[in-house]
Amino acid sequence: MPLVVVTTSPRVAPGVLSHQAWRTLSSGRVLTASADHPQLPYLAEAGIEVEVVTTPDHAALVRQAVDDTVVWLAAEDEGFMRAVGHAALALDDPPVIEVVPGSYDLPGARVLDLVAVMDRLRTECPWDRKQTHASLVPYLIEEAYEVQHAVEQGTGLREELGDVLLQVAFHSRVADDFDIDDVADVIVGKLVRRHPHVFGDVNVESADEVNTNWEAIKATERAGKDLFDGVPMGQPALSLVAQLIRRAEAEGAPEGLAHAVGQGVARELFDLVRRAQEAGLDPEAELRGAALAYRARVEAWESR
Repeated sequence: MPLVVVTTSPRVAPGVLSHQAWRTLSSGRVLTASADHPQLPYLAEAGIEVEVVTTPDHAALVRQAVDDTVVWLAAEDEGFMRAVGHAALALDDPPVIEVVPGSYDLPGARVLDLVAVMDRLRTECPWDRKQTHASLVPYLIEEAYEVQHAVEQGTGLREELGDVLLQVAFHSRVADDFDIDDVADVIVGKLVRRHPHVFGDVNVESADEVNTNWEAIKATERAGKDLFDGVPMGQPALSLVAQLIRRAEAEGAPEGLAHAVGQGVARELFDLVRRAQEAGLDPEAELRGAALAYRARVEAWESR
C-alpha cells in the first residue's frame, strides 16, 4: 500500500483540484498537519474527512502505509518528505511513497505573491503606506535606467526587472480607481488588438509588415486626438526630439519642418537627431555608446 502525498499551490483557488487528487483523497485515511489548510472546507463539503495531526509520527505513518493507503495533505511542511523517507528506509519492506499534484502553478502565478506582499506592505509599513504616484515616479525612472544598464553589462537583468515590476505593482496598489488586474487587462487588450496576424486573420510575411500594421493601428487609435498625445515630454531631450519627429512625419508633416529648428548648439543637436533618424539610428543609443566608449578610455588611462 502507498503513502500518498497530495500537494497544492496556495496560488490556485482552494477546491480546484486535479481529478487524480480528488480520487486519491477519497481512497484512504487523509491526514494533514495544518488545522487551517485552505482545502479543508472544500474537502468537508465533498464528504472527505481529514484528520489534523499537528505533530505527525512519521514512523507510524510509514508503518501504517505498509498495510493501508495513507493520504497526506501537504501544507507548508517542507521537512515531511525527508522525515517519512528516512522512516521508510528503516523498514525491511517499506511502502511506496507517491506524490500527487492536486494543483500547481501556471506561468505568472508568482505575481500573485507580489500582489499579496504589496497589500501587506501598503497596510503595515509606514513608509509604503504614505507613498503616492508622484513620490514613486523617481524610483520608476531610476529602475528603468538600471534595467538599461543591466542589459548593457549583460548581467543582473532578472533582479532589475523585478524592481521595475515592483514599481508597477506599487502604483497599481496606490491607485484608487484601478488595480493590477485592470493594468494587465489594458495591456493584454492592446497587444491582442495590435497583433491581428497572431490573434486575428491578417497575414504577414515579415517583421517590417508587422511594424507597418502596428503603426497603422496606433494611428487609428489616435484618431481625433492631439498629434503628440502620449509623447512623454519629460524624457531625455535626444529621445524626445526623435519621437516628436517620428510621430509628426508618420502623420504626414513635411520633412522641412524639422530643418533649421532652434538656434546655436540647440539647432545643431536637433539637426543631428534628424540626421540620425533619416539614417535609421537611435540618437539616444548612439550617444550612449559614445559615452560608454569614452568612459572605457578614461578608465584605461587612469589605470596606466
